[in-house]
Amino acid sequence: MGRIFLEHLGGIRIFSCAHCNTQLTNRDELISTRFTGATGRAFLFNRVVNLKFSEVQDRVMLTGRHMVRDVSCKNCDAKLGWMYEFAHEDHQRYKEGRVILERALIQESQGFLENTD
Repeated sequence: MGRIFLEHLGGIRIFSCAHCNTQLTNRDELISTRFTGATGRAFLFNRVVNLKFSEVQDRVMLTGRHMVRDVSCKNCDAKLGWMYEFAHEDHQRYKEGRVILERALIQESQGFLENTD
């Protein structure tokens, strides 16, 4: 299979896969904590790395009809949430290209300060 290449966004607060601790995103990419997934509370992020994507599926969700892809950890294949590909309603278009990670499936930890000198 070969080596899996993983990215790291850095940041002071890091979100990782709860199963294998692969880094996914950081607090700076967090858009909203007011979403709900299959396991309860879920977060909307602007950018997430180290993901695998399923085929596009048409789903009716609490906020309307959307075209989405399930997302899983690139390292361990654990399901983490979904990505919005297309929203059928204009007022939901802000979600397009954004990723939902379910809180129960990720962990938040201390990151590090980047030296910009």
